[in-house]
Amino acid sequence: MEVLRSAREIGLMRKAGQLVWQAQQLAAAMLAPGVTTGQIDAAVETFFEEQGAEALFKGVPGAVPFPAVTCTSVNEEVVHGIPGNRVLREGDILSLDTGCRLAGWCGDAAVTYPIGKVDPEVQRLLDVTRGVLDLAIEQIGKCSLWSEVATQMEEYVKSRGFSVVEAFVGHGIGRQMHEDPQVPNYASPQLRRTGGFRLVPGLVIAVEPMVNMGTKRVRTAPDQWTQVTADGQPSAHFEHTIAITESGPSVLTAGPDGQG
Repeated sequence: MEVLRSAREIGLMRKAGQLVWQAQQLAAAMLAPGVTTGQIDAAVETFFEEQGAEALFKGVPGAVPFPAVTCTSVNEEVVHGIPGNRVLREGDILSLDTGCRLAGWCGDAAVTYPIGKVDPEVQRLLDVTRGVLDLAIEQIGKCSLWSEVATQMEEYVKSRGFSVVEAFVGHGIGRQMHEDPQVPNYASPQLRRTGGFRLVPGLVIAVEPMVNMGTKRVRTAPDQWTQVTADGQPSAHFEHTIAITESGPSVLTAGPDGQG
């Protein structure tokens, strides 16, 4: 059962969210052909340490504990890419996902960045994925049930010729990175029947659409973490931590001007 947060608690979560936004800005400033994903991860790890924040991803249990503070997923990698010696090249796209806990409260966000000039259809994939997250934020302020938002998200992506990843969904967030409820980016028959969860003040969720250029299907790479598209085509991923307040949705991982 989802937990509703007070205005004070949401304010504390915003502080964690702002550190995540700053980490994304730090990473974005580094991005260029020739940089490795490991270099970006090291910079984000140092930043969180300097801010007295706990990196949420490092050590997450799995077949092997996740070894880094960021997920760096390149091109056909959908999510959970492990940073390392991979060199970014002109025309790549990098999905960077990271989160931290500050004073007991979590923030989580992802952005997919173009490296230099990318193929126009790949840029359209990025634009549509960012666009569907923006749509979700807008509709959270207008709808009463998550199924209504998820239906619009799925239709938005499919009408533009792309597919919604169904193997991974968003999540509630608070003192832990992953809390109830699950937040799907598509409307399954069951979700349409039940309506999903109610969109009420105090609810804080991480909405994270993952959109593929080709098939929605993914597979796990040999490293036991990285998820890649089954057909090898590119994938994009955008995520924000969003609080529902009495005055509407508030993006906790956006910059001070509401952007990012």
